Amino acid sequence: MTATPTTARGRGAESNASGRFETFRREDFDDGWGETDERPAPLRTTVTAERARVIITRNDSPDVGFDRSINPYRGCEHGCVYCYARPAHAYLGLSPGLDFESRLFFKPEAARLLERELARPAYAPGVIHIGGNTDPYQPQERRLRVTRQVLDVMSRFQHPLSIITKSALIARDIDILGPMGRAGLARAAVSITTLDRSLARAMEPRAATPQRRVDAVRQLSDAGVPTVVMFAPVIPGLNDHELEGVLEQAAAAGAIGAGYVALRLPREIKDLFAQWLAARRPDRAERVMSLARQMRGGKDYDAEWGKRMKGEGPIAEMIGQRFKVARRRLGLDRVLPPLDVSRFRVPPAPGEQMDLFG
Repeated sequence: MTATPTTARGRGAESNASGRFETFRREDFDDGWGETDERPAPLRTTVTAERARVIITRNDSPDVGFDRSINPYRGCEHGCVYCYARPAHAYLGLSPGLDFESRLFFKPEAARLLERELARPAYAPGVIHIGGNTDPYQPQERRLRVTRQVLDVMSRFQHPLSIITKSALIARDIDILGPMGRAGLARAAVSITTLDRSLARAMEPRAATPQRRVDAVRQLSDAGVPTVVMFAPVIPGLNDHELEGVLEQAAAAGAIGAGYVALRLPREIKDLFAQWLAARRPDRAERVMSLARQMRGGKDYDAEWGKRMKGEGPIAEMIGQRFKVARRRLGLDRVLPPLDVSRFRVPPAPGEQMDLFG
């Protein structure tokens, strides 16, 4: 029996198939009734508190660019259909499809846990990346303010950080990020995947519009926060033609650097993305999938370090060359100064006397 995707208004995924670790599997299917069925109720977002024991996650991946990170949320309401974090929801017994973007988890103790970890005598400071898995500024952050609380701790400890988002909500925290940026303690990256509002709404349904992200680059840059634009993911046959345009707008808004990542389709993302193409861009679905495989040696995905971020083969090489030329032309290829770890200090606890000579 052929599965029929169930489109949920304002969501990215077209289905909600069971995660790979679930005992029972559920799939949407065509029962033959068609249009006589009642329309399903709107899919609502639920947010559940997660009781984490630690907040800093460590990794030793050679092609990630950071060795420690903080993710205030699991799942992401932005609903980006290509999101590489989707398969992680399967570890929770949930679907990487619609569950990922509607059944969210947040870490209410994040700031307290971070303060405790940074205050340990054995702690050695190093740049902490915020948002390496799911977006720290997804819509729920507006009321939960977990990311805001984490930034406040980082500021008080004078701890260096980098942060990435595709949300204009980051501008809310310029009062913290601005002074940190000017002191060499903070750097931001804004992901801009397309300038086409129609494509963005279909592919990233609850993320900020492309223009609002460009505006966020400008606001951060004007406030003294070194800001990089990420053209990610590059999807051949869908958004790759926009590479130069995105970098041009980012440079005009004050970005000082740029990066890109090729489309990655590990585990469940392959089927979710193929479903999305068939439903939203049927005229080019076959070609996009073919081009994506050509960047992965004929496979849907290759997880080998050194290849997984950029791909390989003629198409990947052409994209890389175009990016290199555009970045140089626009002055986005400068070497960014390292963030300053020497300013790190454990602030005195309430009631403690400050060190006059520290």
